[in-house]
Amino acid sequence: MVVQFGECIDPQLNARVRALAAYLQAHPFEGLVEYVPAYTSLTVYYDPWILSGGGKEKAYEKVTTLLCAMLPGTEAYQSDLQAAVVEIPVCYGGAFGPDLAFVARHNQLTEAEVIALHAGGTYTVYMLGFAPGFPYLGGMDERIAAPRRETPRACIPAGSVGIAGRQTGIYSLPTPGGWQLIGRTPSSLFDPQRKPPSLLQAGDQVRFVPISPEAYQAGKEQHDGA
Repeated sequence: MVVQFGECIDPQLNARVRALAAYLQAHPFEGLVEYVPAYTSLTVYYDPWILSGGGKEKAYEKVTTLLCAMLPGTEAYQSDLQAAVVEIPVCYGGAFGPDLAFVARHNQLTEAEVIALHAGGTYTVYMLGFAPGFPYLGGMDERIAAPRRETPRACIPAGSVGIAGRQTGIYSLPTPGGWQLIGRTPSSLFDPQRKPPSLLQAGDQVRFVPISPEAYQAGKEQHDGA
C-alpha cells in the first residue's frame, strides 16, 4: 500500500513520510513486512494472509484502517526526527568526473565554480532507490543543474557522483546510468556485509568534501582492504 502525502519535492512533506516510517518502526503491526520511504510517499509491504486472519478478513481494508489510525500519532515524531550528518569525500573532474566540463559550460561557469557550489551545499537524503544504497539528494544549487546525458553510459563505476536536473546522487554499485558525472568518492555506499548495508539512510544530511586523486586512491585502498 502506498501512503501519499503530496505531489512535489518538499522538505516538510518528506518529514511527514519519515515520521510515519519512524512510527512504524516503533509500532509495527502484525503482518508488516517492510516500508520504503520515497520523496512524497511511503510504500508499506504486508503479509495479506496474516492480516486477513487466514482468509477471514479483507487484508487491504484492515491495513487501510490501521494506517489511517496511525497518521495522527506521527505528528509528534516529526519534531524528534534525528538526521545524521555524513561527509562524503569526492575527487572532482578528470577521469573521475568526465562530465564536469559539460556541467560548467551548460551553466556558463568554470569547473572550479561548479565544484565550489556542489561542495558548498548541505544535502538531504530524500530516498534510496534505483540501485541498493543509491541516494537521491535534495538541496543542490540550481546554478549547477544540468540535463541527463542523451545517451546513457552502459556501466558507471561505483562511487560516481552525478547530476540530473536539480538533483545530485551517488552511484552505489556499477550500473548503467545517464546522469552527468562530476566526481567520484572512495567511500562504499553499499556493502551487504555491513549493518546496515547502506551507508546513507533517508533523512541523513550529506556534505561533499573535495579531495585530491592521491587522497582518493588512499581512501579506495583503505575501503577495499577493510
